[in-house]
Amino acid sequence: MSVAKNKQVLESRKALVNAKRVVIKLGTHIVMHNNGELAIGRLHGIIEEIVALKRSRRQVILVSSGAIGLGAGRIAKAPQSLDEKQACAAIGQVLLMSVYEQAFSRYGLVVAQLLLTEPDFHNRTRYLNLSNTLRALLAAGVIPVVNENDPVSTAEIEAVAKSRSVFGDNDKLSALLSSKIDAQALVILSDVDGLYSAPGPDKGGNLLDFVRADEIGHQSDAGSKSIYGRGGMRAKLDAVRVALESGCPAVIANGTCSGTIQRIFSGETVGTLFIPNRKLSGKKRWIAFATKPAGEVVVTTGARQALEKRGASLLFSGVVEISGSFVRGDVLSVFDTNGEEFARGISNHASDAAQRLVGRHTSAVAEVSRAPNGDTFITRDNLVLLMGY
Repeated sequence: MSVAKNKQVLESRKALVNAKRVVIKLGTHIVMHNNGELAIGRLHGIIEEIVALKRSRRQVILVSSGAIGLGAGRIAKAPQSLDEKQACAAIGQVLLMSVYEQAFSRYGLVVAQLLLTEPDFHNRTRYLNLSNTLRALLAAGVIPVVNENDPVSTAEIEAVAKSRSVFGDNDKLSALLSSKIDAQALVILSDVDGLYSAPGPDKGGNLLDFVRADEIGHQSDAGSKSIYGRGGMRAKLDAVRVALESGCPAVIANGTCSGTIQRIFSGETVGTLFIPNRKLSGKKRWIAFATKPAGEVVVTTGARQALEKRGASLLFSGVVEISGSFVRGDVLSVFDTNGEEFARGISNHASDAAQRLVGRHTSAVAEVSRAPNGDTFITRDNLVLLMGY
C-alpha cells in the first residue's frame, strides 16, 4: 500500500471513531433467521451496541429490514403476490417496532417510527420536511427507526426490470438518509463479511479491507439474497456510492458476529471500509440521487467532453435527442450516444419547448426562448457528474 493510500485509510478509520452521527442498516438476514423466526438474541445484542453508541454521545438512525418476513411468519404463509407482500409488511412492521420500542425503553431511550416512500425524496418540499423532522428527533435524543412504507407503496417491492426508482431496498434508503442528515458514518450489516475481490471465498475471492470511491467499479454480486430480502452486494455497492458522494465513509460488515458495531467504531479493521474522495453539496446530492429523473437527454461526444473536462453548461447544440414529459425545474438523466448515463441536471425548459430547440446553436435559441437562462438546457451549477455511479 502506498504512503498516501495508507494515510487515507487511517484518516477514514479515525473518522469512524470520531463520528457523532451514524446510520446503521440491518438486513433481513440479521433481523430474522432463515426459518422466518425473529433473531431475538442477535437483535438484542445489536441493540445493546447501539445503546453504547448513544451513551458515547452519538446520534443514531436505525434502518431496519425484516417486516415482510416477520409478517409472513405470524400468518404462517409465504407471500406470493404483491398484495400479499404488502399485507405481510403491515403485520410485520408492528412486530418489528414493538421489539425496538420495548428493547430500547429498557435503557431509557425513545424510538420513533418513519415509514418512507419515493415521493418523500424526489419531491423537494417533502425532502426538506423529512430532513427537518429527522434533525429534530436526533436533537431530542430519539432513535429514528426507518423502513420503506411497503404496505402502501409498490415501487419498493415490485421487481421491475430497469427500474429508475429512487430506492428499491433499504440499503439505498440508508444511504439517502446518510446523505440527507450529513452522517459521518454508514454501517450496512448483513450476513456477509464484506466485499470480496471475486464473488466469494469459495470462488477464490479475498475479503477487501478497504476500497476507495474510484475503485468500486462494477462488482459482481457477492452474497445471496434472502427469501424475503431484496438486497445483494450490488444493491449495497449502489448504496455505498451514494454515501461516498456525500463525503460519508461506509462499512459493509457481518452483523451475525457479536461486537461488530463496537469494533467498527473502535477503529478496528472489520468488514470492508469504503473511503470517499469528494463531497457534493446538498442540492447536488438531491439532483444525483434523491429524485427520480423526469426525462432523458442524449448528447454528442463533444458535449460530454465539454461537461466533463471543461465544466461547461449543456447547450442545445450538443443535444441529440430528448424523451419524457417534464417541466422547467425537473431533473433529467444525461446519456451519451452509447447509452451510458453520466450526469443528471435540472432542466431550464419544459419538454415541449426543449424539443423545438434540439440541436440549435445559442444565437438561434435566444431568438426562440425568453426564459431565464433560456440559451442553455442545463446550467453547470445545476448539473452533477455521476462518477461512474
